[in-house]
Amino acid sequence: MNPYGFLFTLIVSGLLLGVRRNWAPLPLLIGASYISLSQALEIGPVHLPAIRVLIAVGFLRVTIKGERVVGGMKPLDRMLIFWAVWDLFSVAFHKETVLIARLGLIYDALGVYYLFRVFVRDLDDIRTVFKMCCVVFVPLTLPMMVERLSGFNPLNYVGFGATEVVLVTKDHFRAQGAFGHPILAGTVGAICLPMAIYLWPHKRILALVGIVSTLVVVYASGSSGPIMTILSVVGALFIWKVRSHLRVIRWLAVLTIIGLDLVMHDPVYYLIARIDITGGSTGWYRAHLMQFAAEHLDQWWLTGTDSTRGWTPVSVNSDNSDITSHYLQSGVWGGLPMMFLFIAVLFSAFATVGRGLRARKNAPFKDRFLVWTLGCILFGHATAALSVSFFDQSIVFFHMMLAMIASVDGAPVVSRPIVIRNTSRSSPTEWARSQ
Repeated sequence: MNPYGFLFTLIVSGLLLGVRRNWAPLPLLIGASYISLSQALEIGPVHLPAIRVLIAVGFLRVTIKGERVVGGMKPLDRMLIFWAVWDLFSVAFHKETVLIARLGLIYDALGVYYLFRVFVRDLDDIRTVFKMCCVVFVPLTLPMMVERLSGFNPLNYVGFGATEVVLVTKDHFRAQGAFGHPILAGTVGAICLPMAIYLWPHKRILALVGIVSTLVVVYASGSSGPIMTILSVVGALFIWKVRSHLRVIRWLAVLTIIGLDLVMHDPVYYLIARIDITGGSTGWYRAHLMQFAAEHLDQWWLTGTDSTRGWTPVSVNSDNSDITSHYLQSGVWGGLPMMFLFIAVLFSAFATVGRGLRARKNAPFKDRFLVWTLGCILFGHATAALSVSFFDQSIVFFHMMLAMIASVDGAPVVSRPIVIRNTSRSSPTEWARSQ
């Protein structure tokens, strides 16, 4: 970690220790947005990137202040623990060098999730996080636009950026800021867009700032995946108007997929090979990756594999292909059980959103639509995971979203006041007395 990264981490750590509980998510969001995993403290074989240092500081904070998760353990909490247990168990079937990396993965996931479960306790806290996300991307827009237009990443100048090499596709630069890849940077912007849209009726200026900044981040990334994520989350927001027909919509979607698979010459997942919004999309590679993974199922189905090099011609090192899907990446780490546990985490989160909506059927609109917005953000993550693996600090935003959804289960339910109209000709005092 260079001096700039160390100073930045030190300042943000101080904020995390000193701010009020409901403001504690802000330093974590700043750390995840502005400093890359390359800035790390190296202690023997252990690498502690800035976000892991902040997680440790967060643990220190909750211990000193006696803060804890309210409302007890929820189904989503248990499902995430099951996922982590299998992740750790499957390490026994991999190379010894995998252990440290896998412990880091579990530490990041459960650490971020736990801290947000402590800091976010009710719907007002969730609204506060939405406001933070609208503001935290504003300073990021300038360096990412500079990177997009010039091919120079200003965050590298102060040692915050992930790499000095700026990706170029079809003669245009793709900005990544401090994230590990432009798609990840754009995806984070895309899944934060619904937060700004939610605030529009209540905080018009703040919402406009959030909408503009998140869209700029998506544009600067120069990637088709984040644009598809925007279409998915905005489409999900529009379904609010016909939410009473959601079961029918889900079945129609399933039947459409089955129908397409029957009439298409290639498997239905090859539809993603035909999507190219920005010019230079590699949807064809992702489709082939799914096919190759199925063809090599015997190599990874039970506990995962240490070698995917023969799956595709595109590799990240001598042992592994570029696994551009979080679902398949989960399978590589821990086989079909880990992939299904990841899907089960998503299903548990969707179920929690459903329970939250049913419990608040008589609640004010702002509470009901807030829970719906969380479901839309979850849907955005679920669709984005088809085309990208969350391997950098973008996991902070994913597990933050899961933690906020889990908090809905224990948050108090506020009902709309019942207004009884006086239709008689008696005076209000006489009518009230007669009631």
